[in-house]
Amino acid sequence: MTSTPRAERPHMPAGYLSPKLLPWTWAESRLTESRSYWVATVTAEGEPHSRPVWAIWHDGNLYFSNGSRTRRNLERGSAISINLESADECVILEGTASPLLDLPRAEHVAALYNAKYSWNLEAKAGELLEVKPRVVFGWIVDGSGRDGGALFSQTATR
Repeated sequence: MTSTPRAERPHMPAGYLSPKLLPWTWAESRLTESRSYWVATVTAEGEPHSRPVWAIWHDGNLYFSNGSRTRRNLERGSAISINLESADECVILEGTASPLLDLPRAEHVAALYNAKYSWNLEAKAGELLEVKPRVVFGWIVDGSGRDGGALFSQTATR
């Protein structure tokens, strides 16, 4: 996603959503600042597999490292969904994941990862997974339950 994505309304019943759209910078800010990201893949048996991970949003892609089960799932099919922790300021990314094989890029992303999490992730080609977004959804709700629906209908963006 090197260029600014096109924003539009998600597909909902007529009259449900207002014309207001969230800017892409809003989604990128949350993708950058979030601490934990929920990764969802599908097993060979067609079962959902979801795990929280640490990740880096950089240059329009998401990068993370994960265990062998997630990797096996992605070897069979690269489709992936990533959700941020907050349901009040929701961002959902859908795209494809593949191993990051470019060592200089992996070293750069690992340095960003280590700075963000005070960690010591070793940069190796293929250690990190790179998620290329196909579509991103975002919305804001009140969280109190009082006006969540109205706020959602004013902010839901695809």
